[in-house]
Amino acid sequence: MELALEPLRVQGSLQRMLRRGVAVSPGVVVGVAYCIHEIFVDASGKPLRGEDVHRELEAFDRAVEKAAADLRALHAKVASQVGPREAEIFHAHEAILHDPAFLNKVRDCIARHRCTAQAALQRVLKEYTTLFARTKDDFLKERLADLRDVIVRLSGHLSRVIKEGPGALGGEPLVVVADELLPSHVITLGDCEVSGIVTQSGGPTSHAAILARSRGIPAVTGVRDILRQVKTGDRIIVDGREGLVVLAPDPESEAAYRKLQREFVHLQHQLAENRDQPAKTADGTPLELLANVNGLGDLPAAEAMGAQGVGLYRTEYLFLTHPSVPSEEEQLENYRRMILQAPQHRVTIRTLDIGGDKTIPYLGHRGEANPFLGWRSIRLSFEHPEFFQRQIRAVLQAAAIQTTPPARVQLLFPMVTIVEEMQRLRALVRRCQRQLQAEGKPQGPVQIGMMVEVPAAAINIDAFLNLVDYVSIGSNDLVQYLMAADRDNPKVSHLCQPLSPAVLRVLHHLIRTCLRSGKPVTLCGEMAGSPRGFLLLLGMGLRSFSMSPAFIPLVKKLASSVTVAQAAQVAQHALELRTARQIRRFVAQQIHQLCPDVEILDVE
Repeated sequence: MELALEPLRVQGSLQRMLRRGVAVSPGVVVGVAYCIHEIFVDASGKPLRGEDVHRELEAFDRAVEKAAADLRALHAKVASQVGPREAEIFHAHEAILHDPAFLNKVRDCIARHRCTAQAALQRVLKEYTTLFARTKDDFLKERLADLRDVIVRLSGHLSRVIKEGPGALGGEPLVVVADELLPSHVITLGDCEVSGIVTQSGGPTSHAAILARSRGIPAVTGVRDILRQVKTGDRIIVDGREGLVVLAPDPESEAAYRKLQREFVHLQHQLAENRDQPAKTADGTPLELLANVNGLGDLPAAEAMGAQGVGLYRTEYLFLTHPSVPSEEEQLENYRRMILQAPQHRVTIRTLDIGGDKTIPYLGHRGEANPFLGWRSIRLSFEHPEFFQRQIRAVLQAAAIQTTPPARVQLLFPMVTIVEEMQRLRALVRRCQRQLQAEGKPQGPVQIGMMVEVPAAAINIDAFLNLVDYVSIGSNDLVQYLMAADRDNPKVSHLCQPLSPAVLRVLHHLIRTCLRSGKPVTLCGEMAGSPRGFLLLLGMGLRSFSMSPAFIPLVKKLASSVTVAQAAQVAQHALELRTARQIRRFVAQQIHQLCPDVEILDVE
C-alpha cells in the first residue's frame, strides 16, 4: 500500500493561522465551522426590528411555559422512579424559572438591546456568573449551576440552530466548534453529518473525543479561545494527526490539506476492505476485536468495520440523552435492540457510570471537591438500590432474546475498588433474578464482570477472580488514577501516558494474573485502538480488545503483520525502559518496521 502522507511544513502565513491542541482522533478534514456555544446564540447578532422584539418576547414566554412543563414532568417521574428527595432539584429549577427578578432581567434585555431571547439569556448568565464569582459560599455556587441548567433548558426550547445553521452552509463538510461537546449537543445536532470536531476544553477521553473516535471523525481538543477566533461559516481545517487547526487557510494551504484528506480517506477505505477477514496475527493466533459504543447509532459502524461484537456499551449515554428518566421497560427495549443488532449478538453492557465529568441532575453531586475520586459509578448506584436494580433487571430480561447465533450478554460493573463491593454486586444480581422468577418474567444467562480501573483493584486482582466470570480493563481511568493526574486537565495531561513504565507494569501484572487463573480478560480503553498500545498489549498476552469501531480495520491490519513472538519481544524490551518517551519512540520504530502502513494513523 503506497502512502504519501507526510507532515506538512508549517511556514509563513500558515504558521500565523495555526492553532494547536490535543490530537484525539486521526484524519484530516477541510470544511466550514459550525459553532455551538453553551447557550445557542443567534450568530447574526443584528438588532431586531420593532415588530420582531414583540415576537421574541412572546417566544421567550412560550419557552418558559414549555420548560416549566418539562420540570413538572421530570419531578413526577424522578419522584416515582428514584425518590422524592432526588426529585426536589426540579422544584428548585422551577422556582428559578418563575423567579420575577430573573424573568424581568431577560425580558428587559430583549427589549432594551433589541436582541434575541437566546442572546438575552447569555447576557443574563454572564451577569450572574460575574456576580457569583465574588462569593466563596459553596451553596451559592451550586445555585449558579442550577441557574445554568435552567437557561440551557430554555435555550433548547428557543434554539433554531439546527433549522437555520447547517443547511445554510452550502453542503460543505461540517466542523463542529464548541467549548465542550456534550451528549445533549449530539442529540440537538440530530442527523447532521459532522465531518470534524474542535473543542476548547476536554482531552483524549472527553465526550467529544469518544464520539469522534467512535465515528472516525478527525478531532482536536484543548484549543484555547477557539470560539473567539472563528464564527459559523468560516473556512477551517482540522488535522487530527498533529493536533492542529487552521483558520481561514490560504489557497495553497487548503490545496495541500485537501490532498492529505483524500489520502486519508483512501487509506481508510483500503483498511476497511479487511472487514470480512478473520482477526489474527501473522502466525495465525486468533484475536477478538470488539467495538465500544455509546448507543444504537454506533452499531452500523461496528458492523461495517468488522467488529466481532460490542465489548463495551456505555449505558450512561442512554440516561444522559433521555428527556427524563428511562424506565425499566424503556431500558429493556433499548438493550434488546442492542443485542439484536450487535455483531454476532454479543454485547457487554456496562451499568450506569455517572459521576466525574458526567452528571445527571437527579443523581449527580456537584458539590464535591474532586468528583473523579468521589461519589460516582457503583458508589453512586449503591445509594439508589431500587434505581440500580431496574437496570440490572432490564439487562437480565433482555438476555432472554432469541437470536441466531445465540446471544452472548455480559454485565459489567464499573469502578469496583474492594472485594466487598463485588460481593454486594453479585448479591444484587441474585436478588433481581429471584424477583424476575417470582414475577414470571423471562430472563437469560448473563456473565458477570468487573471493570478494573482503580489501582487498588488492579494490585489485588487475584482476590476478585473467584467472584467474576471475566475482567475488563478500563485503561482510561486506570492511567489517570495511577499517575494522579486529571486526564482532561491540560496542565497535567502530559502525565497521563498509557505507555508510561508504571502503567505498562500494572497492565502486565493484570493480564498475566487473569491468564494464569483462566479468566477471560479484555481491555476496553482507548489504548486498545492505538497501534503502539495494541502491539504492547498483544505482546503481554492479551487476545481480546475493545475499541472505537473506526480503529478495528487499523488494528486488524497491524495484527496481520506481526507474529506473537515479535510482539512479545517488543513488549519485553519496552517493560525494561525507564521513561514514557523512550517507550513511545521504541514502539513507533518497531511499528515502522513491521507495518509502516498504519503508523500515520497512530495519534501521539
